[in-house]
Amino acid sequence: MTKESIKHGVLLLLLVLATVLLTACNKSSEEKLGYTQISQAEAKEMMAKNDGHVIVDVRREDEYNAGHIPGAIRVTNEEIGDTMPAELPDLNQIILVYCRSGRRSKEASEKLAKIGYTNVYEFGGIIDWDGEVVK
Repeated sequence: MTKESIKHGVLLLLLVLATVLLTACNKSSEEKLGYTQISQAEAKEMMAKNDGHVIVDVRREDEYNAGHIPGAIRVTNEEIGDTMPAELPDLNQIILVYCRSGRRSKEASEKLAKIGYTNVYEFGGIIDWDGEVVK
């Protein structure tokens, strides 16, 4: 082998490695997080469908009682661990998750995805919600 062919081989190897690394780092956020982050407008569209979805409010009971999205069930972020919450018996059900500002809903969505839920959609916080609220 000549020095030139060794240089070309090393360059080719570096190019392949860089491509593999860039592809791995360029995964969609859904693949990285295990859930899909959507806008509140998208959440409203999904809520309008009769597809068996469930709306999950992951806030505390006092926050939920102060005002929540109609039809939402409460499963606090702290209640979600490594096992399926009793309120969510179907791993393939469409689950729309929100909280007050978006932080807890992201945490809860990630935990639900790790448990094995396949259709988790996180849409932020009720502080930005311009739809109906039940008190």
